[in-house]
Amino acid sequence: MSTEPRAGRPKASSRENIAEAACELFLEQGYEQTSIVDIANRAGVSRSSFFNYFGSKSDVLWAGLDERLAGFEDGLASDDGMDAATAVRREAEAIAAGFAPDSLALGIVNAAAMGIEAEYERDAALRRARIARAAAARFTRGGADRVSAEVAGAAWGGAVLAAVEAWAHDGAGRTSLSRFLARAAEAASAVRTRPAGEVRQLRVVAGAADFDEALAFYRDVVGMPQAEAYEAEGGARVAILDAGRATLELANPAQVAFIDRVETDGDAPSDAIRVAFEVDDTASVVSRAVDGGAVLEASPRETPWRSLNARLRGPAGLQLTLFQELGDA
Repeated sequence: MSTEPRAGRPKASSRENIAEAACELFLEQGYEQTSIVDIANRAGVSRSSFFNYFGSKSDVLWAGLDERLAGFEDGLASDDGMDAATAVRREAEAIAAGFAPDSLALGIVNAAAMGIEAEYERDAALRRARIARAAAARFTRGGADRVSAEVAGAAWGGAVLAAVEAWAHDGAGRTSLSRFLARAAEAASAVRTRPAGEVRQLRVVAGAADFDEALAFYRDVVGMPQAEAYEAEGGARVAILDAGRATLELANPAQVAFIDRVETDGDAPSDAIRVAFEVDDTASVVSRAVDGGAVLEASPRETPWRSLNARLRGPAGLQLTLFQELGDA
């Protein structure tokens, strides 16, 4: 007699066996009435083996999605120069890649029979908030104001969970989560992360006699990535650098005088147009800027509104303010 194993369905992993046993028990006797010992006994493993794969009963349902949400958070935590809206959508849609029907889909469809309706709503709210926090943080770093970032983050949290629920109820085994998540992403993407207005972009145009010096300073020393660059006949050159969020600050003469008193010792009055850059560390950027050829007009000092400001004269004749937001006292 041959001892070779017969071909057929691959043997399920211990994790899959435990999840299957748990779902069977949830359907048979209810979620609250099912203990971890019950699940371990049904799956034929020890209680400690259960905790090798799951931290709690609810993790049996959520573990697969939680792994993907960890990837979503990691992907958004690393700034790769991509537009924030594009990055959030890319990472959200990646959640669906290869996502197979699992215990969560079964639980969503059979929530009433399993007695997990209240439990599911609590756990789903935690995942929505988790997605929202990661997305809002990415939108904020991309230049969105706090309110817009929070609203957009909440939209993405709702979109992902709505897609998962629609996928489960449609029959998770018959279609892919990607289809539903793409539709949900369209709805979430419609939430603006910047104030609406006629002006789409603020761009400061500076003529630089020494183009290479100015480009090296603002791109490499100050730290603005080059977004576009063009050349034309006659040696014409232009580079467009990404400065993050753009705003236009209008100040009357009294405010200009007040700023000059706060930001300088009175010996470096404001030009008619002064360019301000928000940075993470004013002192270090000032040091690099001076080493890179800028002239220091006023050393870093804390303002009454909790920012750390310094004033310099940079290449192309631009008067610069570098400021670091210090947050609440």
